[in-house]
Amino acid sequence: MAVKHLLSIADLDGPGLWKLLHRAVELKKAGLCHVLAGRTLALLFEKPSLRTRVSFDVAMYQLGGFSMYLSQVEVGLGVREPIADVARVLSRYVNGIVVRTFNQSDIAELARHASVPVINGLSDDEHPCQAIADFLTIYEKKGRLEGLTLAFIGDGNNVSRSLMLAASLVGANFRIASPQGYELSPEYVALAQDNAAKSGACISLLRDPAEAVDGSDVVYTDVWVSMGQEKERSQRVVDFRGYQVNAKLLAGAKADAIVMHDLPAHHGEEIGDDVFDCPQSVIFDQSENRLHAQKAILAECMGPAS
Repeated sequence: MAVKHLLSIADLDGPGLWKLLHRAVELKKAGLCHVLAGRTLALLFEKPSLRTRVSFDVAMYQLGGFSMYLSQVEVGLGVREPIADVARVLSRYVNGIVVRTFNQSDIAELARHASVPVINGLSDDEHPCQAIADFLTIYEKKGRLEGLTLAFIGDGNNVSRSLMLAASLVGANFRIASPQGYELSPEYVALAQDNAAKSGACISLLRDPAEAVDGSDVVYTDVWVSMGQEKERSQRVVDFRGYQVNAKLLAGAKADAIVMHDLPAHHGEEIGDDVFDCPQSVIFDQSENRLHAQKAILAECMGPAS
């Protein structure tokens, strides 16, 4: 049987994404469910994390398995030894590998040489686990996904790429408002538009945040300065002026629109406190759902065939 990797939302089709969402709903209700009893997961991290590390650790525990954390200092992925060798060694010890790194190409190479599932816990290109948790949250709050409109305000980064691809698979409209120079990558847009042609979704690339938010069901934002971009901070803060999600902007969305942020948040930059803690905010619900989405991903990739 082929190894089930999750390197990108592009590894899924519509039914595959829905299967994960329904599995997450079931596992959230079940609590402890030892479908991965006796199995071990390696967490291979080059970037620090709160939600990704804790959610995968707890997910493995609730599924009956065990996880171990491996930092860049310990492994030196591609530095102390070739990525291919790391993949082949870990494949002899563990049943799955979660990688949180900078380069998507490193995750792809690890998957090429691993004989166990490899899961993208975040790269500079994509954050598929976050997108799956986010659409689980939207589904819980709205009861459907098809025909909803998600407005993303900010950078065309790894989170927005994965959200756009996921939206295009389930028939949800995706709008993004970004400053000039921070748009989504054309290859990702083309892939999403191909998916959207089949699902009925609409992909809109905009400049004006108010236009993106107008009549939307979900208003989403992310930090202006991601890990590895610290030297660009002063310029980015200038370039993203006017792209803050606040009460004034949210007023243009539907009255029952929800507010989302993948965290960590820079309060007063990309999101105002008047919105972060408002009744429409589901930010900590989506953070919790990282755990349940992770359980679904692990069960699908590492568990018995279903």
